[in-house]
Amino acid sequence: MPYNPLLVAPMRADMTRMGARELLTAADVDAALGDARGTTLVFINSVCGCAAGNARPALAHALRHGVKPEQVVTVFAGQDLEATARARQYFADYQPSSPSIALLKDGEVVHFVHRHQIEGRPPESVAADLTKAFDRHCGAAV
Repeated sequence: MPYNPLLVAPMRADMTRMGARELLTAADVDAALGDARGTTLVFINSVCGCAAGNARPALAHALRHGVKPEQVVTVFAGQDLEATARARQYFADYQPSSPSIALLKDGEVVHFVHRHQIEGRPPESVAADLTKAFDRHCGAAV
């Protein structure tokens, strides 16, 4: 059973404020990731206080970096069940984790951040790891 929409509304708003596009259905995921060229960051959003409370601020900080993915999309685990399941198929080699962050380049995962890599770390530290991945895989400043 999905989470109450009122519960997740502020967490969804965090993502859209930073420019992420919500993918609500499997069709949305396929449209965004199916033939994606360039770089796409997929954020698996979550209500988990220990990790998601650091993951969203970390991502917001990382997205202020001069080099960043061309596309940022998000699905909400526990809310967008079909979309989350479909997104995870695009990075099936990685254990499902909520929250998590996948950076794809031309449809291939080039960097993945699991929940355990977020939990207990300050957002600035997680953001530093993300910006290193952006510098490595996202090319020139956008």
